[in-house]
Amino acid sequence: MGSEGRGHMKYIIAVIKPFKLDEVREALGSVGVAGMTVSEVKGFGRQKGQTEIYRGAEYSTNMLPKVKLEIAVSDDLAAKVVETIQQTGSTEAIGDGKIFVLDLVEATRIRTGETGDTAL
Repeated sequence: MGSEGRGHMKYIIAVIKPFKLDEVREALGSVGVAGMTVSEVKGFGRQKGQTEIYRGAEYSTNMLPKVKLEIAVSDDLAAKVVETIQQTGSTEAIGDGKIFVLDLVEATRIRTGETGDTAL
């Protein structure tokens, strides 16, 4: 697969607090993100989970509920997407999440066969 004539792309994975999803999604739409994949996930970072009380008994959970966003964008939009997620996803508290940016080698729209950033 050659890359001639195809724009460079980034694959952005963000893990955020679930209650921030609507705000982040709306903000991303306003900067030009046309679509994304959202998954409910569980995980932990530096906070190592939390202690909760359920029916009077204290127990420790080591996996916290999060939302994972997966977004494919052209290179020129990537920095704005990261900035938008960071600003709207932040509560300024531990456990706000992470953003990962990877190079995306290829994308193909199944319906039309378009490739590269035109498939996004």
